[in-house]
Amino acid sequence: MESIFEAHTETLVQEQVEVKETEIKQLVVFNDDYNTFEHVIKTLVKVCEHTPQQAEQCSLIIHYRGKCAVKSGDFDKLAPMRNAICDRGISAEVL
Repeated sequence: MESIFEAHTETLVQEQVEVKETEIKQLVVFNDDYNTFEHVIKTLVKVCEHTPQQAEQCSLIIHYRGKCAVKSGDFDKLAPMRNAICDRGISAEVL
């Protein structure tokens, strides 16, 4: 004879899900004495897809604070942007 507990027992299956963690990085642009505001703004609009207003604000932060995080995301997304910015003579790093 089955007990009440045995008759109503269900098997639970635990599913293992692989979670890929991505570390959020920042694309930081640094100030210099060579590039104009116009060049930096045009670069941020073209490379980072900033609006002109967003790019202008970032260029002012770069000028007055010495650097500005202009984009964040995973390294694979930011590295090509960093290369494109550096190709235009502007210092940038993914940190």
